[in-house]
Amino acid sequence: MDKTNVTKRVTATILSMSLLTVMAGAAIAPALGIIKAHFSEADALLVQLIVSMPALLIIVTNLFFLSISRRLRTRAIATTGLLLYVVAGAGCFFVDDIYVLLVMRAMLGISVGLIMPLSTGLLAYYFPPEQQAQLMGLSAAMNQMGGVVATLLAGLLATIEWNYAFLVYLMGLIAVVMVWLWLPNEQLGSANKRGIPFEPRQLLKFHPSVVGMLLLMMIFFVFPTNFAIIARQQTALSSEAITMIMVGLDVVAFFVGLVFGPLMNWFRQPIKYFAPLFFLLGYAAYLVPSVTMILLGSAFIGIANGVGIPYLNTIASIKGGKNSATTVMPLLSAALYLGQFVSPLVVMPLSHNLFGADLTAPYKVAILLCLVFLVQVWATRHFQSLPPK
Repeated sequence: MDKTNVTKRVTATILSMSLLTVMAGAAIAPALGIIKAHFSEADALLVQLIVSMPALLIIVTNLFFLSISRRLRTRAIATTGLLLYVVAGAGCFFVDDIYVLLVMRAMLGISVGLIMPLSTGLLAYYFPPEQQAQLMGLSAAMNQMGGVVATLLAGLLATIEWNYAFLVYLMGLIAVVMVWLWLPNEQLGSANKRGIPFEPRQLLKFHPSVVGMLLLMMIFFVFPTNFAIIARQQTALSSEAITMIMVGLDVVAFFVGLVFGPLMNWFRQPIKYFAPLFFLLGYAAYLVPSVTMILLGSAFIGIANGVGIPYLNTIASIKGGKNSATTVMPLLSAALYLGQFVSPLVVMPLSHNLFGADLTAPYKVAILLCLVFLVQVWATRHFQSLPPK
């Protein structure tokens, strides 16, 4: 078989997993209002956990990924994760008890915890450093596209009945077939003999990227948790228009991911500052209550997200080498979902304490976090430099 075709199939298989990972929570977010209405007698916190529960289990599973990779080969890990993804995700369609639903969502988190490190770490395993920027950009683009497709499809399905939204997870069956057909069966954990189940020294080695990912996701998640509420009060935009702006942000990030490889070559040193700077510009634009500035701010935040995630993954994969899937990528995945989970827990108290009842207080806190992110990037710049061309 032609080696080029084999490489393309392996790449497509790995990228198919990237398409699914963002859907753990994002896919159900548009249907949350309908789900809340169905479980009207349940505590509001339980309903919110439907979205956030997977993130907690993703973090825990990532911390055990090194041990898992010593016992199972890549195809077994990917197949187990993907089958659990389909069963736990789409299985919620048949559930009408909120506690059983939360158990299923926890299982979904475990599945993504198995898939996520492979979706980026295998790119570092199979491809040389000079190809990392382009491939990590494509991985991030597929991640964004998964968010767009899942958000639109789940929202549409939820109009039929609340539980139909969970059928969006059947998309995982495509990746299952691709893994069975084309993913090589490597033993990733064999090169790492120490550390049970998680090596703190890995965190020390890769802390610039890990802390950067944590800050990036804390800043980004100010957008999905606050934008719809604030924009509706700032402007006369309809709910449909606000939804389209939110989807448009993901589309911007998708296209930025597609061209990330050339961007990394053109701006090899300054690109490390792009994410915090564009986030800063985006949230600053949101402080002005006009549709034009809201559109501009959303575009800036889309650019920041589209650049930031593949940049941190690229730097980490180059530093981690072929062992990235069992060393730094689980840490980055854990940091990504930890950032999503803690963002409202940090931002909301700071908003009230620093800015009181100001409607745009969460955006102002995001700006302060952007400044922290800038300092973090500057302070760790010697860790984050790319090798020469």
